Amino acid sequence: MPNKRPLIHLMYTGGTIGSVELPHGGGLHPIDFEHLHQHIPELGRLDVDIEVVSAGQPKDSSDMRPADWAGMAKHIFSNHGSVDGFVILHGTDTMAYTASALSFMLQGLRKPVVLTGSQLPIGKIRTDGKENVLSAIEVAATQHEGVPLLQEVAVYFEYKLFRGNRIRKYSTEHFHAYVSPNYPVLAEAGVDIQFNAAALWRPKAGELQSLPEMDAAVLPLRLFPGIPSSLYEQMGLSRSVRAVVLETFGFGNAPFDSGLMEQIERWLQAGVFVMQISQCWHGSLSPGKYKTGKAMQDLGVFNGRDLSFEAALVKCMHALGQADELSGVRAIMNRNIAGEFTEF
Repeated sequence: MPNKRPLIHLMYTGGTIGSVELPHGGGLHPIDFEHLHQHIPELGRLDVDIEVVSAGQPKDSSDMRPADWAGMAKHIFSNHGSVDGFVILHGTDTMAYTASALSFMLQGLRKPVVLTGSQLPIGKIRTDGKENVLSAIEVAATQHEGVPLLQEVAVYFEYKLFRGNRIRKYSTEHFHAYVSPNYPVLAEAGVDIQFNAAALWRPKAGELQSLPEMDAAVLPLRLFPGIPSSLYEQMGLSRSVRAVVLETFGFGNAPFDSGLMEQIERWLQAGVFVMQISQCWHGSLSPGKYKTGKAMQDLGVFNGRDLSFEAALVKCMHALGQADELSGVRAIMNRNIAGEFTEF
């Protein structure tokens, strides 16, 4: 009896890969999947069954909202038992946010969810989109003894497969647009696709959970030399803020400024979750290493370890959507949900 062909759901959300250039300098505008199929006839030659599913009206990725992430998560959750894998075609600008969000919304995932896109529209002769789409589908269809080899949210781009909540977009011009500063690649594509088995995430025991609720009441604050104390006070005026992400220097240092420390205390006393991450892309926080970092640690500022900015922000949104009390938010942030930080 012949082996059953893997069934992959292909979802187009918008972005450069399916865009056409509007006349008279109108810029790039997302269009539907039929445009993609015309330019990638090889889709019909893959040893995979592909079903194209709707993700709503295509949009530029800069217009993505938590409701869009929830819609993707709902589709994946509803079809998790009957589909072998999912490929999401997405704009590059906010792909790191979407990939992070899906990794937190879909806990216990046992099927591949692969996001990809392109730097050039699929209609351009030199487009990178064609290879990205074909390889992303091949990755999502790869199985070992009937079990998907990839069981997490990942991003495929320019011959590399990354953990979705570890990536950062670093270039607007290069085809190698993404890096994963604190985690190795999951696979590399050459003549064959070589998986890094030791780097693959495996969910803990239990059923797949769909947790789409998010609260975007998160204030990011990037510190810089000479930042006026008055800015802290102004930022603290908003009563709608439920979490603050401080981008600190190096190992977790900050200006030893009484205005900053007093504002952090006020936030914490008001039940606001305050965490710090590093402005450095590579490496982890060690806030107790220097005096200024230790002062923040002593106040109770949460150590974001080696979380990327995108993963830190979206994980805060996830935690706020799941918990009302500060203790509950801290407990969620302290859990390594989908391999988003390195445990030491």
